[in-house]
Amino acid sequence: MDPRAAAIGGATTGSPVDTLRFLTCGSVDDGKSTLLGRLLHDRDLLTDDQRAALVRESKKYGTTGDDLDFALLVDGLDDEREQGITIDVAWRFFATGRRRFIVADCPGHEQYTRNMASGAANADLAVVLVDARAGIMRQTRRHSFIAALMGVRHVVLAVNKMDLVGFEAARFAGLVADYLAAVAELGFASVRAIPISARDGDNVVTPGPRMGWYDGPTLLQHLEAIDFAPEPLAESFRMPVQLVARPNADFRGYCGTIARGLVRRGDQIMVAGQDARTTVTRIIARGKDAEVARQGDGVTLLIDQQRDISRGDVLCAPAAPVALTDRFEADLLWLSQTPLFVGRSYFFRLGTRLVPGAVAKLQHRIDVDSFAALPAERLGVNDVGRVAVALSAPVASERFVDCPDLGGFVVIDRQSNATVGVGVVRRIPAAAPAVVWHRMTVDKAARAALKGQKPAVLWFTGLSGAGKSTIADLVERKLYAAGFHGMILDGDNVRHGLNRDLGFSEADRVENIRRAAEAARLMTEAGLIVLVSFISPYRSDRAAARERFEPGEFLEVFVDTPIEECQRRDPKGLYARAAAGEIRNFTGLDAPYEAPLDPDVHLRTVDEDADSLAQMVIARLRGDGFIS
Repeated sequence: MDPRAAAIGGATTGSPVDTLRFLTCGSVDDGKSTLLGRLLHDRDLLTDDQRAALVRESKKYGTTGDDLDFALLVDGLDDEREQGITIDVAWRFFATGRRRFIVADCPGHEQYTRNMASGAANADLAVVLVDARAGIMRQTRRHSFIAALMGVRHVVLAVNKMDLVGFEAARFAGLVADYLAAVAELGFASVRAIPISARDGDNVVTPGPRMGWYDGPTLLQHLEAIDFAPEPLAESFRMPVQLVARPNADFRGYCGTIARGLVRRGDQIMVAGQDARTTVTRIIARGKDAEVARQGDGVTLLIDQQRDISRGDVLCAPAAPVALTDRFEADLLWLSQTPLFVGRSYFFRLGTRLVPGAVAKLQHRIDVDSFAALPAERLGVNDVGRVAVALSAPVASERFVDCPDLGGFVVIDRQSNATVGVGVVRRIPAAAPAVVWHRMTVDKAARAALKGQKPAVLWFTGLSGAGKSTIADLVERKLYAAGFHGMILDGDNVRHGLNRDLGFSEADRVENIRRAAEAARLMTEAGLIVLVSFISPYRSDRAAARERFEPGEFLEVFVDTPIEECQRRDPKGLYARAAAGEIRNFTGLDAPYEAPLDPDVHLRTVDEDADSLAQMVIARLRGDGFIS
């Protein structure tokens, strides 16, 4: 639907039993909390205790003189009340005779963008506030873009503080035109513009007599009437499995929330990626048996046959099955102060499935002012970009516009477990010809047996000057003397050829390690014992390297040397050059080194000489059966 057309209309049905989830957002001081407080007050939705607290705290924290400060009803944190701003997302639940509501009051400051994105991810409608004096701000555009990104289809443009511009109809009309032009490309299904004065209550619950030129609904009337959800269809049924319930040997139920469509008792369903069909014999919802369950219902399904179904699988309708994919294009909102680097391994959570993966390509960054696509090498905090994602295993996924629960994802840092990004799947490429590993007659095991050894990777990590290459060289010499076949991949040597196109930025370091891991993997196919000597400063990159090998084949060897000793040795003069400012982003000085938390082999160089440490590595190889 054209947003311009929607601005003067808006579908109306409003069931007495449905629930509308909406958020309030916009720039700082546009009056979001005041609007919600006024709505709750004027609709008589406050308890006596809440009214008394509002009177008491308006005197203590209020910014409206002797009048009630309605923002204090939803600004629950002490910092928020003292500063007069919203920091966290404040959730409120209320109901009228027409509809139930869940509302999120989202912060306006740019540094709390992750909070706003969290509110938008669970909303059907966004109330975007604009100060009638200030007009459309950068944060207005940012919040509107994030709302669209998170799948919000309907918008109310609440032009607030009309009392401060003399209730001018022309000012309202101009701001509406500006906003519709700004969001024309975002594809909202409807945009309803309402002039309000949140402080005084004009057009919030009751019509504002001072704006007789406006003949549309009040905010509450529109929220009660808007038709926001399509009727679910059985053919589109999807349910990610959250839990397999086995309270006893006679009961096996598959628990989850229906992401799309509906399911009836007796329907045939299937597991995404599997051909076999099964029949739903029982539906349990809210603790009771049900004949039908719809989108948004939390249910337990029982089926007529034993199937291999576990958490992370997706149940779907056979008429429109969900495909599995390990690659897709997405819009990604980056939330971390540490930038996104292409190629770095993260965890991606889609539905109930958690899989490792990486951003394989950053296609462009999206400018929040113009929504233009700009070239970029990385994403910083609050940046949005179009990316290509590659996962380590195929998952059931769909475009976000088709099924938000299967098309939305979060990105998780592998070490801190912090959420560093949220995204939505925009396009799933058509299935490409399968790239299958070609198994040779003479395989890895045969090549290794010929050499009388088992293939392995010894991944030497530590600071520059720690002694990695020295110890690795001694280990290979001992292997050679004993008749075993090894090969060293040294960080400096690899940069002369395979990685000569890479610099020393964080993104290049990630790619440097990825290529080294792939080269080492090919060498294990030759049956070799590969000694990789790279600083490899990030735990996530070393963890991603380990995943490329068979269980037990990868040994992380931590060459543990204090930085003071590395600086004293400084065999290549690099620390001196870094101290002089000639080298930037030098690991251990102005770039981090994340020491292994639980290395397979821990070599403390200040306690032993290099030959003894090399012998420790040889002993570990013998102990694990790599050499005899």
